[in-house]
Amino acid sequence: MSYKNLIVEENNKIKIVKISRPEKLNALNNQTLSELNSVLDEIQVNNSVKVVIITGSGEKAFVAGADIEEINKLDVESAKQFSEFGQSVFNKIENLNKPVIAAVNGYALGGGCELAMACHIRFASVKAKFGQPEIKLGIIPGYGGTQRLTRLVGTAKSIELMLTGDMINAEDAVKFGLVNQVFLHEELFRRTLEFAERVSEMSSVIVKNILKASIGGSMLNLKSGLKLEAELFAESCSTDDFKEGTDAFLQKRPAHFEDK
Repeated sequence: MSYKNLIVEENNKIKIVKISRPEKLNALNNQTLSELNSVLDEIQVNNSVKVVIITGSGEKAFVAGADIEEINKLDVESAKQFSEFGQSVFNKIENLNKPVIAAVNGYALGGGCELAMACHIRFASVKAKFGQPEIKLGIIPGYGGTQRLTRLVGTAKSIELMLTGDMINAEDAVKFGLVNQVFLHEELFRRTLEFAERVSEMSSVIVKNILKASIGGSMLNLKSGLKLEAELFAESCSTDDFKEGTDAFLQKRPAHFEDK
């Protein structure tokens, strides 16, 4: 399938999705979100895809925000639909049954920061900038920013960033817990791909259970989260890949998982 605002590639077991609106610094509009929604549906059921990388095309931006021309035309009813649709797409990323890595190669502002936060892992270029500057437009974040930013960096820092609309650099983003690692700009994609390749060699059944326990459990209290973990641990022990992994360890050989 061809897309207007996305470049979708596959590298072995890894699906690479590039937001591509260079004239708008990859700003998210309704069509881009609709295309991303369709790609995620395809990835969800494609068993050959083990890991997903989301990045921006070009050298300046991951995603510089939502499309202000579209936002400017919103009324109360359409604004609610706008927010709910973006949230639904980003929720689909967060709840995907395989890891999603954001390779943040430049500006990740507003909707771009929210997109990165919906991914399971965030790697950034030293040139990356993060922020939720919606307050300067007279609005609040609408694609999950008030919720995910608070969960990642804490309430006080999150409110500070949203009340000022200030940008932070990649080094501060790591310090605050917003980003996993920072790489030289020219090394970002290679290092991200190397990480994705490592994960793609693991059992997809067990990777899925880790995501279910981590993402699902984060929405529960500790008691319920531990119950979910025990259930998924038991389920994991019923798999062929559990037997292969433990046998390989005891026999001092590499494991060869078959995703079952």
